[in-house]
Amino acid sequence: MLIDKPQRGYWCECWTEDLTEDKPPALRASFDAYTAPQADRWVAVALRTISPALDPDASEEAWEWLYTGRIETRRALLRCEPCTVSVTQASTCITWTIRPVLFVPLAHRQGTELPACAYAFTPHQHD
Repeated sequence: MLIDKPQRGYWCECWTEDLTEDKPPALRASFDAYTAPQADRWVAVALRTISPALDPDASEEAWEWLYTGRIETRRALLRCEPCTVSVTQASTCITWTIRPVLFVPLAHRQGTELPACAYAFTPHQHD
């Protein structure tokens, strides 16, 4: 599919943070969604997948969002508002963020001549 103009969508990320350490959160996954249902579904699938491994409190947080919070998340996304969903498992906080964005198409390079300097670099050899 060739898109020649910016397209509205949602940038989704999953972060984890160890609450006992003085380290910044770590990005674990990201996803580009083109509709609000696709964005909140990404979070819902992740929560359903991990919920059996969560402790009772974290599992309750997950299912509470799945049953009631998801509706509010979808409504907020349709109003182009960013959303956050978090669960805390022991000392780890898992946070999903969803932000409305404009996806800008990149220049299509097929059939385009690359500048001469592009051929001056050799690929790094992996052992």
